[in-house]
Amino acid sequence: MDWWQAILLGIVQGLTEFLPVSSSGHLMIFKELLGADAEGFLDFTVTVHFATVLATIVVFWSTIWQLLKGFFKFKYNDETDYVCKILISLIPVALVGFLFKDQVDALFSGSLKQVAGGLCITACLLWVSDNAGRRFKVPVAKDTRNGISYWQAFVVGVAQAFAVIPGVSRSGSTISTGLLTGVKRESMAQFSFLMVLIPIIGEQSLDLLKVAVGSESFVGGVGPMALCLGFIAAFVSGLFACKWMVAIVKKAKLMWFALYCLVVAALIFFLA
Repeated sequence: MDWWQAILLGIVQGLTEFLPVSSSGHLMIFKELLGADAEGFLDFTVTVHFATVLATIVVFWSTIWQLLKGFFKFKYNDETDYVCKILISLIPVALVGFLFKDQVDALFSGSLKQVAGGLCITACLLWVSDNAGRRFKVPVAKDTRNGISYWQAFVVGVAQAFAVIPGVSRSGSTISTGLLTGVKRESMAQFSFLMVLIPIIGEQSLDLLKVAVGSESFVGGVGPMALCLGFIAAFVSGLFACKWMVAIVKKAKLMWFALYCLVVAALIFFLA
């Protein structure tokens, strides 16, 4: 992988991780468009995903710190309630990760038409959630501690588990599901971004552990310069995209992203 390919792919990851358009799907698309070598691409993907996790921590650092301080008071306060709901939301994706890891890994070796199918699913979710409040009058959750209930957190977690499919946006599916179950937009934006921290950090930690014990090799066909440049590009662009996405979700202008996903999917079906 050349240095310029690493930078462009890092920017793609940083911008699309927090937007409801599937970062994994876009990495696969741009890998083909840029002609990047497939050898070591999984290691590169791991690296840039970790960069966007750090970007999330920076953006939400104040909130994360308050949650940790409240949680470690070891009493059931607002912070403990919020952390427990995040943990509940992780149950579905944890089950998928432990029970169907090989099947999930196989999805990333599929064709771009599989990505296009996932983008169509994302577009449908975004369209329905964006119009539900006006056309279907979905009731907004009221008198719910921290703006989200335990059952809503679990349902959003189920949506995150389905988002392991390339082309199905994690943020798009979780935010859309949250809105459809009645979570307020501002509450869902923050919860969606915070709930992904633990599974991604856990996944990266397991990968690094495998490298440390020698069961897997790291870097592969991607040089250290490309990894560093990709990491920096993903981190910087991720900082921008995370802040932007919070503002967009509050305004609920998700229809434009649905249209974008459909256009990209149509181009893939027509050209691939």
